[in-house]
Amino acid sequence: MSHVPAIGAAVDLGKTGEPYWQPLFAGFEFSKQWIADEKPDVIFLVYNDHATAFGLDNIPTFAIGCAGEFEIADEGWGARPVPVVKGAPDLAWHIRQSVIQDDFDLTTVNEMKVDHGLTVPLTLMYGQPEAWPCLVIPFAVNVIVYPPPSGRRCYLLGKAIRRAIESFDEDLNVQVWGTGGMSHQLQGPRAGLINQEFDRKFLDDLVDNPDELANVPHIDYMRDAGSEGIELVMWLIMRGALDNKVKEVHRHYHVPASNTAVGHIILENLRQ
Repeated sequence: MSHVPAIGAAVDLGKTGEPYWQPLFAGFEFSKQWIADEKPDVIFLVYNDHATAFGLDNIPTFAIGCAGEFEIADEGWGARPVPVVKGAPDLAWHIRQSVIQDDFDLTTVNEMKVDHGLTVPLTLMYGQPEAWPCLVIPFAVNVIVYPPPSGRRCYLLGKAIRRAIESFDEDLNVQVWGTGGMSHQLQGPRAGLINQEFDRKFLDDLVDNPDELANVPHIDYMRDAGSEGIELVMWLIMRGALDNKVKEVHRHYHVPASNTAVGHIILENLRQ
């Protein structure tokens, strides 16, 4: 799903019922019930940091949070009034070891504050609880400083993450979330760009043609989805963690939210 910061502000300021915001939040009502029924123990949450935990002095391509908890970052207007994020260090360290031995380099982070890229998706799915009802492993991907990882690398990384989760010796219900996007650009002559055709095709291909979608080059994201549309490669980590054939449970697409499009999709492995 998308992680637009203005969505978090709308929730925090009690504006979700206003005419501008109501259609967006209505698309997540099904999702709230779905996740309440699924009851994940751990969410492996793929997002990008927005210069809060990492700056130009330290730019990891992939960073896994292995701590027991993660404080909420102050992004310039105070920390969001949401619960501290509780980590899953045993599983995180296991994924770290497995994925590195599977030939993917990860940066290990044992102290990190998390920003709207992680908290907005949690809010959209869980509302405003006193405590998040699940553990979270933050997985930060660099899509800010060129070059970001390719879609193909993200897709294959998702497969390695799945192998790691399946080899863990504790019986846990684990979900993998990909966040960011969709089409948007925050600066320059094309600021405010939204490409609904690209976004909808991306969602279609995410379901039915993930291997082909993984081959889309950076320049196509930049040209067709705007400079920040490159965030969509993070969705491919989620998709790589699933079976080749999946069941689409729910889809929601809304324009606009602030200066972007919002996409949301729930995919499940086919259950035998």
